[in-house]
Amino acid sequence: MADVTCVVFVPKGQRAELRHVLMTADTEGLRWRERKRLFGSEFYFTGPSALAMKTQVFVANWVERQRARLN
Repeated sequence: MADVTCVVFVPKGQRAELRHVLMTADTEGLRWRERKRLFGSEFYFTGPSALAMKTQVFVANWVERQRARLN
């Protein structure tokens, strides 16, 4: 089975927290990388399709919950 890559944009104020979680978590089977941008970072998750897509959805929901908490 081929790996897929999914991407999530994470605002600048949240990227350090996500990076810390990813560096300390067991992400077996999933590779990630960060591409910094002016207002945030694009996080790319590569792995088996189900795992990469679940991670993308989870992180996107986490970003939205953090945004709602601040408002």
